[in-house]
Amino acid sequence: MQHHPLTGPANTVAAAKLSEKQAPTGKPMLVRHAIDSQAVLASVAADNAGASVLFVGTTRGLTSGVATLSLEYEAHEMMASDCLAKLQAEALTRFELLGCAIVHRLGAVAVGAISVAIATSAPHRRNALRAAEWLMDRIKQEVPIWKCEQGADGVRLWVHPASMPQSCLTMTASGGEHEQYR
Repeated sequence: MQHHPLTGPANTVAAAKLSEKQAPTGKPMLVRHAIDSQAVLASVAADNAGASVLFVGTTRGLTSGVATLSLEYEAHEMMASDCLAKLQAEALTRFELLGCAIVHRLGAVAVGAISVAIATSAPHRRNALRAAEWLMDRIKQEVPIWKCEQGADGVRLWVHPASMPQSCLTMTASGGEHEQYR
């Protein structure tokens, strides 16, 4: 039996028992390696989908006029996984999705590299598009994943400190006067 990185074991008997309408939707993933966006998109394919949407968030090279060298993501992994799973379940129901996949990168992410990939499929494009946007908004607001921007000016800037536990603020302040929080 083969193992698919997004949906688990590939078993033709089990796959045949799935509704023809619905794609196998695997658990959201937190990864420390490059994200294969095409695999994420393929994981939500469904025969009755009129639309499949892939949102890919990447590290931009310029933020507020300062060149960015890289991003670093940290998370409370157990809580983040649980939050992502709840958001995925809500999106599947709220937007009547056929498939939904979420993969978020942790650790260092270079400029131009993918930080997050969200794929949705639905009978109609509007639901697939709205679901992808809704998920990204909710992830940024609710999931305990924090982003640190490493600027070319030598400053490390934690972008979400308001939601960052106090223990993380003290643990990550190793940069001394070059560590800032916004």
